[in-house]
Amino acid sequence: MKRLTLLLLGLALGVSATASAQGLTMQMSNGWSFSFSGNVNVFWSFTKENNSGPANSNVRTGLLPAFATFEAKGKEAGLNLGVHFGFAPQIQNFNNFHDQFGTQIDMRQVYLTVGFKNGSQLLAGRELALFGRQNILNDMTLFGVGAVGIGGGQGGGTTLGRIGYGYLYPNFNAQITYSTKPGQAQLSIGAFQPSVLKGGTGGTPYLFTKIPRFEAEFTYNQKSGRNNYSFWVGGLWQSTSNAASGGNTASSFGGTAGIKAGMSDLSLVVSGYIGKGLGTTLMFSGDEVAANDTDLRKSDGGYVQLTYKLGPKTTVGGSYGFSRLVNNSTGDGNTNVRSNLYSYTAGVYHQWTKSLKFVVEGTQEGTTGETAGLFAGLAPGTKQLDLAAGFMLFF
Repeated sequence: MKRLTLLLLGLALGVSATASAQGLTMQMSNGWSFSFSGNVNVFWSFTKENNSGPANSNVRTGLLPAFATFEAKGKEAGLNLGVHFGFAPQIQNFNNFHDQFGTQIDMRQVYLTVGFKNGSQLLAGRELALFGRQNILNDMTLFGVGAVGIGGGQGGGTTLGRIGYGYLYPNFNAQITYSTKPGQAQLSIGAFQPSVLKGGTGGTPYLFTKIPRFEAEFTYNQKSGRNNYSFWVGGLWQSTSNAASGGNTASSFGGTAGIKAGMSDLSLVVSGYIGKGLGTTLMFSGDEVAANDTDLRKSDGGYVQLTYKLGPKTTVGGSYGFSRLVNNSTGDGNTNVRSNLYSYTAGVYHQWTKSLKFVVEGTQEGTTGETAGLFAGLAPGTKQLDLAAGFMLFF
């Protein structure tokens, strides 16, 4: 219906329109083009906690939300200009009620691009951040469900995939990012909207962000016959203060790296991260500052993933990952682990048609004990089984 509406709109505006399985593009009379694309995904998800814990079924979106993206591109004064809007709703009802009243549309992407003659590009607006984005983009559960989150069998929003179980979520953030020309090697560096820190136990929040957060990413790709290899490194630095003048200033930083090796039909991904003052799971969401309200806590994690193509349309894969947050020896008086989530995932990903994908996954997620993060209060040894099957249609 939306495709038909856009086609009719194109005819009414006197422009040519073409439709394909990978989106709709209309060429405007002024030289600009307009395109519409996206995906809809639907999964049945079953979760069961151990030790007589609860069991839940849910019909929901997976790690990816549904997406409807609108883009306009044109060329002026030798510059390639563009604007992009990405709407990302979920299919399940708000707070799991039987109706949809109050459901919000997740506006994940709003940005403009300026492309230069040398192939480099400037992006300004809301888009996926740089730090850790390759970790999530190379995760096989991006096209599935992965970890749901212990106790989250009827949770709203998207699933976690391997967020908090192998990498930190880069999030969609306001930014001004410059990227060199795409190719074998590419460097991206940007200034981002900084995040506040909640402070230590009963302490003063770090609300003052005098300078932007800086993030950078370098990627390198090499191909030889049926084999291809890539690696990436990334970094993040942010400074926040708990007073307008004086007070304490905290410097958060992080580093991430990974490799991907595609050898014929076999593909291996290994990635990891370290950080200080980043927190865990959703990043900058709490527990970054130690109890003394001065020192910062460290975090680390990573995942390993192996996939194999059984044929031109079917891929099977397995992965393991963990994410950990530890106390600061000075600020907390010990180096105890505050959060340690891990998961194993196995999946089958079948490309039914050019646009339609069928996915079956199974995940075992667990913890060695949680005193922080999204799942604070979980007892050591708590585990959950997640089973999922569903469809993804890209257009």
